[in-house]
Amino acid sequence: MGCYNTKKTGHGSMKKCLFLLSFLCVLPLCLLNAWWRTFPAHTAVNPSSFRNITILLWHWPQGKSSSLKRDTCWDLYRIPRCRLVDQRSLFPSADVVVFHNRELALGHQKLPLDLPRPQGQRWAWMSLEAPIHNGKLHQYANIFNMTISYRRDADVTIPYGQLLPKEAEGHLVDNVPLNKSSLACWVVSNYIKHHKRSKVYQELKAVVPVKVYGRWTETPLSQNALLPTISRCFFYLAFENSISKDYITEKLWRNAYQGGAVPVVLGPPLGDYKSVAPPNSFIHVDEFASVKDLGEYLQQLAEDKKLYSEYFTWKHQWTVKLYKDWRERLCKICSHYNNLPQDKVYSNLEAWVKG
Repeated sequence: MGCYNTKKTGHGSMKKCLFLLSFLCVLPLCLLNAWWRTFPAHTAVNPSSFRNITILLWHWPQGKSSSLKRDTCWDLYRIPRCRLVDQRSLFPSADVVVFHNRELALGHQKLPLDLPRPQGQRWAWMSLEAPIHNGKLHQYANIFNMTISYRRDADVTIPYGQLLPKEAEGHLVDNVPLNKSSLACWVVSNYIKHHKRSKVYQELKAVVPVKVYGRWTETPLSQNALLPTISRCFFYLAFENSISKDYITEKLWRNAYQGGAVPVVLGPPLGDYKSVAPPNSFIHVDEFASVKDLGEYLQQLAEDKKLYSEYFTWKHQWTVKLYKDWRERLCKICSHYNNLPQDKVYSNLEAWVKG
């Protein structure tokens, strides 16, 4: 049949068939060449863009491990070509090795300086602690290639939380909580008298009533009771225990924003908060000439329902995202990997952390 029926087609038909077959073989090559020419000649293709990036976690933070079965980064967070492992035997093939600082600072873990370090392998220093709690870092000069921190200028930023745009169908506004029975409340476990937040609290409670919960006052709140308790307060004192660049913890994201109280914040400068939080969604202590002025403003605001409700208009467009799983933080490395300098080394990690 067809081209192979030589009795019917003859010698001329055979030539036509051979020509047709040749054309069909050459056509895909021409199309492929034309497609390839659409790429700029100067575009360099990074080989790592087409292979899995292996992230080795040398030790789990606080010793609390999580499952890394199957393709964790893709299955949980839809981050492709990202292999997250914790078997130290995979050290020779790892692209990035991550070391959580707390265990190093406490002496519970050590860097594997005795192992031959594969060429191109990057070591990442990771911490969510404020600088004062990171210990002595001068010993890590010229060791790490990458920082993973809540800092916005870290190589990989892993904040405690952030606000994400709501989906189109999610623009229904949450009602402003009206079940208020306390003007201001504060949850604190470690009360240290000389801390700035302790001094501000002492001045503020002389002007307005502040309900205090936590281990300090022997009134701890369970996880189930935390947010419902805060929701009954007009204002929540989101006071950080350390005044450090970009150090904005769950005290803002979870306690205040998810708790349904207007946050009164004390921590990094006002500009740091404005960079991550919508305008008119918080009150910064530094915006007032004195704590007395702050207290008087809180009293006025609580009495003005319309003005108070304006501190919740951000909920029209934004929803709170909390970061609690170390696996999600670690998988983010792969999203940034190809954009990071290959030869970067922190010659003075301590200076960067304290900067």
